[in-house]
Amino acid sequence: MNIAVLGTGMVGQALAGRLVELGHTVTVGTRDVPATLARTGPDGMGNPPYPVWAQSHPQVRLATFAEAAAAAQLIVNATTGTASLAALTAAGAQNLAGRILLDIANPLDFSRGFPPTLFVKDTDSLAEQIQREFPELKVVKALNTMNAHLMVDPRRLAGGQHSVFVSGDDADAKKTVTGLLESFGHTDVIDLGDITTARGTEMLLPVWLRLMGALNTPDFNFKIVR
Repeated sequence: MNIAVLGTGMVGQALAGRLVELGHTVTVGTRDVPATLARTGPDGMGNPPYPVWAQSHPQVRLATFAEAAAAAQLIVNATTGTASLAALTAAGAQNLAGRILLDIANPLDFSRGFPPTLFVKDTDSLAEQIQREFPELKVVKALNTMNAHLMVDPRRLAGGQHSVFVSGDDADAKKTVTGLLESFGHTDVIDLGDITTARGTEMLLPVWLRLMGALNTPDFNFKIVR
């Protein structure tokens, strides 16, 4: 499958690398290709810049958001939540129409420091905002409740016996995303329902962040026992 991963940070890199391993054709999208390739310093989390990662993944093409989306069958939104709508607008509504969007972004607001708050919650979600802004896009929320390493390699923790959630209005799009998650190794995929259920998984982030502080590691996940 031709897949566009929008976002060049740690999450985008992890997803792009794993998708290539699984045989997909992957293009990473960025706002400014020359600027991205010119980066030399680590990101805000201390991770190496994109050009360092790209050297070991020569099969992954870097392109603008619009170029990446235009050739894709499925698009992954791995941008920061505050930049998601702008990135998708730059990708172009005509390039998004009819596509599936796997939305991983969270509406985290760091304006008051750490831990962040949510800039949308309770009666709305970032996933819903994206769906309203681009009604012909098939938005599926998933993978936003775990770190990047577990997203793509769930078996690194408890043999993969933990839960991942999907939310979306289009049943076929959720089926495609579920298949992708299973190809990563996820064995407990829970369909929460329509896109409004993304409010719940996005609002798990304050709990997730506090668990990270209490456990002193991001290498954990939720398991729904039933």
